[in-house]
Amino acid sequence: MRIARFSPAKEISVSPLYGVIDENQMISVLVGDPIYAPITFTGEKLNLADVKLLAPVIPRSKVVCIGKNYADHAAEMNSEVPKEPVLFIKPNTSVIGPDDAVIWPAMSERVDHEVELAIVIGKVCKDVKKENAKDVIFGYTIANDVTARDLQKVDGQWSRAKGFDTFCPLGPWIETKLDTSNLKLTAEVNGEVRQSGTTADMIFDIPTIIAFVTQVYTLLPGDVILTGTPAGIGPMPEGSVTTLTIAGIGTLSNPIIKRHKK
Repeated sequence: MRIARFSPAKEISVSPLYGVIDENQMISVLVGDPIYAPITFTGEKLNLADVKLLAPVIPRSKVVCIGKNYADHAAEMNSEVPKEPVLFIKPNTSVIGPDDAVIWPAMSERVDHEVELAIVIGKVCKDVKKENAKDVIFGYTIANDVTARDLQKVDGQWSRAKGFDTFCPLGPWIETKLDTSNLKLTAEVNGEVRQSGTTADMIFDIPTIIAFVTQVYTLLPGDVILTGTPAGIGPMPEGSVTTLTIAGIGTLSNPIIKRHKK
């Protein structure tokens, strides 16, 4: 099932709505947020082309990220393959949706793209066993783990470099049923392919990630886990458009705007 969060025409609703997208690009509108309530349809249908897609989820508390989860990316960062998942957090204020602008902060000279498969959590969970990981997953979407690379190197830790407002584009929707074992991921900047990989190359698979993360944090419904990026990271110039694609989900595009120094 493909679930979107969207803004309809104002005469329909001034608040975001949720809906299920069908093969004809029509949205069947839902009652409430399906992460927190059973799937119930209002009976109304809208054309996908007539709405603005929003970030499919705004995490209740946090975006948990897994660093260096592809060996080729660890190598390009001159780092060893980690023995256990490397964790960091993006604030939920970093989340934006499809076609929203990533704002290049004035204090950075290099802002990079990182295409990642994102897990959307569906229930409160703690100390989840690997064999039960699928029970806490609501679905999957695409994420761009935007990174101020120069600040990451200066700080030696990643909170500032990865936590700016607009540094976590998510979308375009959530796929609730997806075989994630071998999904192709690509990142393009102005049509040039920069990253191309597959989830089969993850060092730590999704059950391992969920089991590890939930030993550290309690996850809430709507929290998101980013699962790492393959090699090929690189800068997103001012005025460029970054387009991320994951097979089985779709495409997420965002323009890059630079905030000039005052």
